[in-house]
Amino acid sequence: MDTTYRQSASGTILLLLQFWCFSFLSIAEDIYDPTELFSISCGSSTNFSTLDRNWTADIHFLSPSSHLSFAARPLTPCTEQGPYTHARLSHSPFTYSFHLTPGPKFIRLFFYSTSYQNFNRPQACFSVKAGPYTLLQGFNASLNADADDDPSNSDILFREYCINLQEGEKLNITFIPSTTDSYAFINGIEIVSMPPYLYYTDPDDNSSEQPQYVGTTTPYVIENKFALQTMYRLKAGDHTISSSEDTGMLRTWDTDSKYLDTPSAESYEFTATTKLSFTKKTPNYTAPDQVFQSVRNMGMNGSNNIKNNITWHFTVDSGFTYLLRLYFCELNPRIDDAGLLRFIIFIQDQLATDWADVFLWTKNWGVPVVREYVVIMPENQKKVNLSLKMHPHPRSVISDIQINAIEIFKISNNKDSLAGPNPDPSTQTAVVNHQDSNKKSRASKKTLGAVTGSVFGVLLLTLFIVAFFLVKRKKNIAVESKKHRTSRGDGSSSLPTNLCRHFSIAEIRAATNNFDKLFVVGVGGFGDVYKGYIEDGSIPVAIKRLKPGSQQGLNEFVNEIEMLSQLRHLHLVSLIGYCYESNEMILVYDFMDHGTLRDHLYGADNPPLSWNQRLQICVGAARGLHYLHTGAKQMIIHRDVKSTNILLDEKWVAKVSDFGLSRIGPTGPSMTHVSTQVKGSVGYLDPEYYKRQRLTEKSDVYSYGVVLLEVLCGRQPLLRMVEKPQVSLVDWAKHWYEKGSLGEIVDPALKGQIAPQCLRKFGEVAVSCLLEDGTQRPSMNDVVGVLEFVLQLQLQDSANVNAVLESGGDYEDSGTENMFSSSHSSVHVSDYSNSSGLNTASYGRKESDSLLPELVFSEIKDPKGR
Repeated sequence: MDTTYRQSASGTILLLLQFWCFSFLSIAEDIYDPTELFSISCGSSTNFSTLDRNWTADIHFLSPSSHLSFAARPLTPCTEQGPYTHARLSHSPFTYSFHLTPGPKFIRLFFYSTSYQNFNRPQACFSVKAGPYTLLQGFNASLNADADDDPSNSDILFREYCINLQEGEKLNITFIPSTTDSYAFINGIEIVSMPPYLYYTDPDDNSSEQPQYVGTTTPYVIENKFALQTMYRLKAGDHTISSSEDTGMLRTWDTDSKYLDTPSAESYEFTATTKLSFTKKTPNYTAPDQVFQSVRNMGMNGSNNIKNNITWHFTVDSGFTYLLRLYFCELNPRIDDAGLLRFIIFIQDQLATDWADVFLWTKNWGVPVVREYVVIMPENQKKVNLSLKMHPHPRSVISDIQINAIEIFKISNNKDSLAGPNPDPSTQTAVVNHQDSNKKSRASKKTLGAVTGSVFGVLLLTLFIVAFFLVKRKKNIAVESKKHRTSRGDGSSSLPTNLCRHFSIAEIRAATNNFDKLFVVGVGGFGDVYKGYIEDGSIPVAIKRLKPGSQQGLNEFVNEIEMLSQLRHLHLVSLIGYCYESNEMILVYDFMDHGTLRDHLYGADNPPLSWNQRLQICVGAARGLHYLHTGAKQMIIHRDVKSTNILLDEKWVAKVSDFGLSRIGPTGPSMTHVSTQVKGSVGYLDPEYYKRQRLTEKSDVYSYGVVLLEVLCGRQPLLRMVEKPQVSLVDWAKHWYEKGSLGEIVDPALKGQIAPQCLRKFGEVAVSCLLEDGTQRPSMNDVVGVLEFVLQLQLQDSANVNAVLESGGDYEDSGTENMFSSSHSSVHVSDYSNSSGLNTASYGRKESDSLLPELVFSEIKDPKGR
């Protein structure tokens, strides 16, 4: 095809001459020369050149089925060079087709988010497919552009992907509008061949340098059946490497400084006098020389460095697996032997390696090396922060770290998708503008005469609507007043309008973009839970919407408002307000970023919680329940304690939630229980309450004991499709506890993390909570005390491990069961940063003290119910 752009011999020579002009760049003879390089200006009818590319008109690549697409110029010209002078746009799907050689390719998409003739900016919402892979889905260009943190190019969007083509496979890239009112567009497409094993794993490579799952020694093979999306490509320092300075593949290397969350020394750039020695594993096209000659470190602060980390945070989509490529090259003449500069790497607060030593890896100066790690991000919110932390090793001669560059790639999921959600609207006005723009877009398709007539019609209609709503508002006030006086149906108080904020339905619709399904973050028996924004988009909230027509839901709705409006505690979810209008019953809470505890134990793709994290969460939830039982004016019995009703905020602090079934406990000194209909969740129900319909606070203790077993074993309370002894988690755990072998059923993800004495005490408190006789169960106050002691035991054990790590010795415990005999490799970053903030002093027995019932459970001596 004569318009197909392939780099000519003269172009290659010119490009190499340009590279030669940059003193830091590699000028090796075998810098990568791509077999295919297509740079396409979509919508343009002519070819043109910019500093680093020759752009080709798109007409010859368009599929015949794309005849309904349009070429248009932006109404606001772009000041950036590139394919932004024209765009291809359509309200119908359109496709570009390419005949390519097999192998991996870069696919780059360029977008200029602005308005074009007859195509208004907010209506650009579409999906993009490349072969079998979904690159974008429901992609709202204006929302993504508005959320971009680069003010210099706020309307420019760039996406880069890697996919592999098989022999005889044609590449089709299709743009699909999301709705009949929306449109798809593209300004530029680039396809560049790449070396076969630059980012994909060589199947013949059995070395230890394969990508590793963080927290394990398990390799993760990046097979070429996966598609990848480039999330970040960063070099140390404060200036970028442009695409023309890359090693032939037109990659841009941004700066790492804006992602740093901790102080560091200014990046140091070594001069080009040191010749780099590339290897077969790290060829010279891996990255430009300047990448390996720019180093980020902590600076010469001596012993102070050992107290600190260098930390980067990267915003990524939840629910995906990510590949991190870390680039290193030792050029410091002071480092001439292994062990002089050794450091520790944490990814997402999980230990990636505690033995990072560049000189040990390379055996010489100037030898580039890449280390790859894989991490799974939890799927319970839209965006999450992926952290990279580096810390000097305690036994390193020089207390410092070093790194040259970072690349982060998203890996396609089992649906061959890389699509993430849109950013949330920044303000409520953005939602209103979005709706207004829909009307404008439809109006723009009419003739000028029709538009003029519509204006007069709208004016008349507006006058009518204003008059109508003035009358309607008075009626609504009366209706709402009547609603708020409506009895709950059990003779108790009316809807508590004076206890917390009352939201109008208009405010709720604005906060959720009119209950947009994209805002749904959870689904339960009560209804859908949305992530919304109030106060002009500045405060994220969780909005729980009752299923319409639920009479039982009305009782729970009013009950939860009455309960939570009077309760405030660190470990209880806070109720902000409610909406009871237009047949809607809606509750508004503080938003919990990490979702439910259950989502992090089983049934989801989230990475497993560490044992220390689980203990902290257990202590927090127990404190919340203890407050319910003793901290309010009257005892409150939750009646539905379970792992899905324990939520986790952005700092992993546990919050007890969902008070729809809660009841006031016994009110008189002679009362031992509340007689009430049995309510709760199967698998968590107190058998004593179930048999006798007698509810006490010890029913919550039983349910909480089930939660403790979930935390320890990483499984749900009831499993139907297993052998009979394993169906009930409670029965199964009691059986192994009585045999003295509780370690046999611990969650495999916790192997090597639990101190044996910690397991023993944790098992004691869990089984005590599950005693048949409720009066023999501990109070939540005693449960809090024992769990704090268990956490103290665990932290003491971790401190012993750290002491051994610093001394270089081996960790052994003669009392450790087999499953705990592996190396304690799960070292948390807080072990070095002292950032946990835990209070472990409130249960200060000696480690050797036996937890006898009479010492721990104070209420066993006085079995009377409260």
